[in-house]
Amino acid sequence: MSPKEPIRVQSVMRKNYVAVEGMETVAETLTKMKAAGSAIAIVNKRHDDDEIGLVLLADIAKQVLAADRAPQRVNVYEIMAKPVVSVPPEMDIRYCARLFERFGLSSAPVIQDRRVVGVVSYNELVLDGLWPATG
Repeated sequence: MSPKEPIRVQSVMRKNYVAVEGMETVAETLTKMKAAGSAIAIVNKRHDDDEIGLVLLADIAKQVLAADRAPQRVNVYEIMAKPVVSVPPEMDIRYCARLFERFGLSSAPVIQDRRVVGVVSYNELVLDGLWPATG
């Protein structure tokens, strides 16, 4: 029996993702996320020595909605996670899932040559990697 070819993160990652600036309001970011059908927003670097940030719908729910803050008055930089754990596109999805579990992550940016090339979450790992569409 030959070993099974591993499925790589690059084959399941979402290449379309929402990118925002840290100074944008949560309301502006939510509008972009809803239009794209995304639960994740990448926060762009401000300069070359900066790192990217990440905002999840869960962050907005916990830090804005539950705290009774107005989304029009909260900037993304106030609630984003930064720096974030990223994964390379060549990583086997099994190791990506283990990384998520070990560090309590649900999603991560996919970085190649210091650039975001996509995002991956448990949804893509399971629905596209473990249970790929047939036919």
